[in-house]
Amino acid sequence: MLSGHRSAWRRRGRSSRAARIAVPLAIPMALGLTLGIILAVSGGPVTTINQSATDACGATASPAVSGSPAVSGSPAASGSTAATVTASASASPCPSTSASADPAVAAVVPPAATFANGPTAFFRLGDLAANPVDGTGAAINLNQTAAEAATSMNCTLTVPNRPLSAQGLATPWQLGDGCTIANSANVGAFVEATILAPDGTVQIYNPLVITAGTTPAAAPTAPTIAPGSAVIIDVGFNGNNLVLEGRGARQGNCVDALGQSLIGQVSACNAVSFYRAANQAIADGSLKVPAIGTSQDGQACETVRNFALVDQDQSDNVITTYLINANGQTAQDTAANANGLAGATPIGNGSDDRLLADFVDPANGCSAFSATDPTDAAGTSGSQALNELSARVNQTGTNAVVPPNDEMTLVNGAYSIAKTNVYRSLVDQPLLARNTDPNTVAADYCQNLINIAPARNQLDLTRDTAFASPVPATGTTLAAFLGARLAASFGVLGCAKFGLTVPVNATVNGAGAATAVTYNLAQQKAAITAAAGAGPTAAGTATPTASPTGGTGDGLPWSSAPPRRYRHHQNGTGM
Repeated sequence: MLSGHRSAWRRRGRSSRAARIAVPLAIPMALGLTLGIILAVSGGPVTTINQSATDACGATASPAVSGSPAVSGSPAASGSTAATVTASASASPCPSTSASADPAVAAVVPPAATFANGPTAFFRLGDLAANPVDGTGAAINLNQTAAEAATSMNCTLTVPNRPLSAQGLATPWQLGDGCTIANSANVGAFVEATILAPDGTVQIYNPLVITAGTTPAAAPTAPTIAPGSAVIIDVGFNGNNLVLEGRGARQGNCVDALGQSLIGQVSACNAVSFYRAANQAIADGSLKVPAIGTSQDGQACETVRNFALVDQDQSDNVITTYLINANGQTAQDTAANANGLAGATPIGNGSDDRLLADFVDPANGCSAFSATDPTDAAGTSGSQALNELSARVNQTGTNAVVPPNDEMTLVNGAYSIAKTNVYRSLVDQPLLARNTDPNTVAADYCQNLINIAPARNQLDLTRDTAFASPVPATGTTLAAFLGARLAASFGVLGCAKFGLTVPVNATVNGAGAATAVTYNLAQQKAAITAAAGAGPTAAGTATPTASPTGGTGDGLPWSSAPPRRYRHHQNGTGM
């Protein structure tokens, strides 16, 4: 039976599981480093950083530090357009960052193209990497010591036999290659199954992950699965790159790569088959996706495809939590285990899905799509798959879908339409045409992100300021966290090279955490320049080498390599 999701915040009060597990995963100053900002904290514990002054748009600027930034105005936007191609970055001047700028008289910039139309995958795309490389093309060591694993934050995850069956779901997955679940903040892996019965009912089940060579703190109980059910398994990871191994990975139709190029933290099993079954069930009325409702700000509640919610790598990771004891053994986060395992604490996966379900939605009077979950202490939970289905049905206007400047879709450090499509196939998003220019998609994504997110964040600022932060070391309130996360995403996505500027001004405390944010709501327009990478024509390879010199035969252009990307825990956002 489907039900409205009762968030962990509401069911566990102000010391919610979600708040407790969203641990600081990096030094908060990494936020500034991501954007090339020098945080000068002198003469007092609080500094305000005008981040928009640090981005190139035809002129060199220095960070402006002041005590009281202010931004006003509310932009209006409509229509659809693609990014403008210009000869140089200087042809696209910086939009005003003045607090007195009046969006009512500023030029209106319609939303850029979303590349969110077209068919979804009809068959499995992607591969299981046997000789994996990361997004830069660097080889992944599959024979690490514990010290090497702690440094690389790359791990293997062994999939049990017949993972889509009830018995397989109840068999623990094993985290290996020197990694341990006790270091969950940096290398924790989490598994989440969404099960659709033939009659349209849904249940969530979270298979357990243990450290290889250990035993569970409490044995999992197998779910009851109706014959003919469709099952998807989504995997989340707190480290850099996760490699799926074992016979079960093949049996479960799992995907973690394009050729040998890993999709970073992202992998899934049986995704395309599940979504085809789910979309058919929605079409025939047996699976009913609830309406998202109206937020307290008067707008439609957010989804994981809303530009106000996404970040540098949208649609990644899961809602799953586990319990861990002092010996580093894990158990499913059930009420019985929570009561029976003295001293056990929850651990979890930083994700957009958790951010929506446990923070943004309850802060603004909304509820995420949820279903019965015997592995959750509350008895119900959301999931990545349910969130994607809800977004497919409910998201209107300008849709956010995975772009090629997502750090996890790079091949040899450059944009790849083919790898972007593999990622999209795992989350039921429309595929890009083979001849699509990835630079245009990347530029348009950046434009929509910085023109849509600030206005919604500003609208919700009062409510979000009164709500707890997912990662207090990044932002002391939900509002501060969202602003810091948006600024970091701007840097990781490489949006500055499209002539755009960061629309966030953050006030940080002596520890480097954002305490308050304001937004420049002036609309900006992306521009593709030679410096942004419109010129290169070298083809990429599905099995990357040291440099993209091979050919795939699809004639796809490659851009200049964006700067090295960093995971959530490394850019200081945690989600």
